[in-house]
Amino acid sequence: MSDLGNYRKSYEKSELLETSIDSNPMMQFQKWFYEVEEFGGVDEVNAMTVSSIGLDGFPKARVVLLKKYNENGFVFYTNYESEKGKAILANPNICLSFFWPSIERQVIIKGIAKKVDPQVSDNYFHSRPVGSQLGALVSPQSQVIESRSFLENNLKDLEQEFEGKEIPRPEHWGGFLVEPVSIEFWQGRANRLHDRIRYTLNDFDWKIERLAP
Repeated sequence: MSDLGNYRKSYEKSELLETSIDSNPMMQFQKWFYEVEEFGGVDEVNAMTVSSIGLDGFPKARVVLLKKYNENGFVFYTNYESEKGKAILANPNICLSFFWPSIERQVIIKGIAKKVDPQVSDNYFHSRPVGSQLGALVSPQSQVIESRSFLENNLKDLEQEFEGKEIPRPEHWGGFLVEPVSIEFWQGRANRLHDRIRYTLNDFDWKIERLAP
């Protein structure tokens, strides 16, 4: 067993003040996203943790990639019949979180997920590399399989079947749009007195509050 009590660092790279934030959290998210990209040190800036409540009643978190964000919310893609997909369809109240350690920032989003329009899923599916398209057909995501060769053999069969042809998007694969109801921006500060600014949707307006660290 390892005691990690002495793992500490001082957060001193930036600040988050009410005088410098945007009144719209989606614009504030865009600002931070671009700043993290420019600062560097993060392999995949769009990597986020999706937390949901499973059909077994347990919460579960996993990292996926954000593929789009706009004034309506945040979009990612998955297999609707996977453990994650089934959980979200049964309980669409989920949480998204981004951690950008290079610039000492987190964003935590509570929102309600819903399927995107099938045409949106079609367009994104066909923009993916062929291997990724076939992968969505090959993998019965979250199901128990007998071996790695099960996937590799299925992939070879599908490569032959669809050589030179358009690959159809599986009906069970598509996007979720997460419409935010709360977005919290966390900026690390010295002495653990971190900045936490929370936007909460109130009808059609956003209420802005500072939270104690």
